[in-house]
Amino acid sequence: MAVHVINEARRCLQCKKPLCRLQGCPAQTNIPEMIRLFLDGKPREAGAMLFANNPMSVVCSLVCDHEAQCEGHCIQGRKGSPVQISSIEHYISDAYLDWAVLERDRKKNQKVAVIGSGPAGITVAVRLAQLGYDITIYERKDKIGGMMRYGIPEFRLPNSILERYQVKLQQLGIKIRPNTTIGGALKLDDLFKDGFDAIFIGSGAWRPRRLNVKGESLGNVAYAVDYLQNPEVYQLGDRVAVIGAGNSAMDVACTAVRKGSRHVTIYCRGLKARASQREIDYTIADGVEFAYGLGVAELTEKGPMLFQRTFDAEGNLVSEGEPQLYEADTTIIAASQTTKSKIADSTTGLELGERGLIAVHGKGKTTKEGVFSGGDVVLGPWNVIQTVKNSKEVAEAMDEYLTQKRKTQA
Repeated sequence: MAVHVINEARRCLQCKKPLCRLQGCPAQTNIPEMIRLFLDGKPREAGAMLFANNPMSVVCSLVCDHEAQCEGHCIQGRKGSPVQISSIEHYISDAYLDWAVLERDRKKNQKVAVIGSGPAGITVAVRLAQLGYDITIYERKDKIGGMMRYGIPEFRLPNSILERYQVKLQQLGIKIRPNTTIGGALKLDDLFKDGFDAIFIGSGAWRPRRLNVKGESLGNVAYAVDYLQNPEVYQLGDRVAVIGAGNSAMDVACTAVRKGSRHVTIYCRGLKARASQREIDYTIADGVEFAYGLGVAELTEKGPMLFQRTFDAEGNLVSEGEPQLYEADTTIIAASQTTKSKIADSTTGLELGERGLIAVHGKGKTTKEGVFSGGDVVLGPWNVIQTVKNSKEVAEAMDEYLTQKRKTQA
């Protein structure tokens, strides 16, 4: 592994205008500097730089769509293979997660509640804790990680990485309250009553998006977001139909194969899948079959009823045929997710915008004083790196808000 990573690092051209960073990375990771420090025998300095820019660096090194981002913009890829930036970043950031001794600024004597411990919540919590704020994370499940733990399979993102993150959070003095839902017994107003100066909502997108066809309530039908949280409890059978075309559909299909299903097929409405090419390639390598141009008419106990969709040369839909049965023991719907409204429904003054997402203006300011929000609950289901970029901006705005509040109260 080390020799491979070193050889890859030596292939970096140290471009004066690194497109891998400027165009490829939403978080603007300084990739040439990371590689330079690594080759100079300064891996801890490289790791510290990565973590300071992106606290979720080790996660992003595993789950980002590198072919479309950093590696897809590498100059070396124009005439050959791009530098395997993800492997270098993972090698450095994975080691740094154990080395890191995260420091805090002088205590601000202000408390911040962070709702949700996914990439948005962790990024905001780390940023503000390092600035000296007292942070409490409220997580509705028993372990941290949010969709990283319960939506990304173990074979793509080992849970051991998230356990190591929890150690670092606690070393920063961050309190973690598991099995606690805000919007149930506790509401946002209760947090303000108990002395919190600001609140960040990063509760993610956990509600599955329906197909709105007959049969979604049947016993042999499941939603991807539910299945991926605990696939062990499902008995799928040999033949599984997955409805969807994104990375979630790929994760479901590959998980089903690993759990023993022998015939897994992904059915896509369009003529190609939306997932990254790398995920598609690995899904095919796992023995999953793909069928394109098929819409869902109905779900039955014998499998989905699908109709063939015909497109012209420009990709415009021309016609839709009669529904036919595609036999399956289990059908899993992977048609994206949306947000739950429990927090908004239980909070006066907190408004929702389009698609039921929390409405924000500026850098994460909601319509309720002192409440900020970011990540999937604002952006809709997106990837980790975009969530990190957004959450860094929100943490900056929260620091500005809290600083002004201290001055006003002084």
